[in-house]
Amino acid sequence: MPLESLSPFIREHYEVHEWRHATAILAADFPAEFSDIQAVLDEFRLYRSKVQAPGGAKSEISGWIDGQLTARGWVEKKFTTQIRVDDHAMDTPTHKVDCFKNRVALEIEWNNKDPFYDRDLNNFRLLFDLRAISVGVIITRCSELQTIFNGLGKGTSYGNSTTHMAKLLPRIEGGSGGGCPVLVFGISERLYVDDVQTPSA
Repeated sequence: MPLESLSPFIREHYEVHEWRHATAILAADFPAEFSDIQAVLDEFRLYRSKVQAPGGAKSEISGWIDGQLTARGWVEKKFTTQIRVDDHAMDTPTHKVDCFKNRVALEIEWNNKDPFYDRDLNNFRLLFDLRAISVGVIITRCSELQTIFNGLGKGTSYGNSTTHMAKLLPRIEGGSGGGCPVLVFGISERLYVDDVQTPSA
C-alpha cells in the first residue's frame, strides 16, 4: 500500500486502508485537499473527556473533525442529480456528504448504526459513476477502542452494531463502493489521551 505520502504521525496512529489507488489520486490530483485531511488527522486526539461527554445529535469527537475541515473550506454537500430520457427527467436524489471540497467526499462515522456505511459507500459509488467525485474518504473508529470504552463504562454506548472498522472493511471488500477509490482512516487507541484527573482517595 503506497502510504509514503501520508505523514509519519498518521501512519503510526491510524489504521489506514485504501482501494483503487486512493492515496495516489489524492496526492497527485488533489494535494490541497489531501493536505487538509492530513493536517486535521495530525492534530486530532481522542480525549477521554470527549468519550465520556453526554451524547447528542453529533458527538464532540465527530463535531471537532467536521469543524476543522469546515474552517479549511470544506462544506456539507447535497447533490442534485437526475436521469433524463428524451423529454422525461427523473430525479435521483443522493444523501448529503458530511464534508466536500473539489471532488473529494469525506464522511465521518464515529458512532452511528453500521448500516450508515452502506449509505456512504453507495453514495460514493453513485457520485463517482456520475463523475461528481473522484475519491471517497471515511474517518471512523478502530474496533479495538471497545476495550477502552468498556473500561470507562461506556461500552453499551458503542455497541457491536455501530460504526467501527470491523463492520466497514467487509462492505468495501465486497464491492459496496463500486469503482470509487476509497481511503479509510481508523482512529486507534494510540490517539487516546486520558485528560480526566481521578480524585485521590
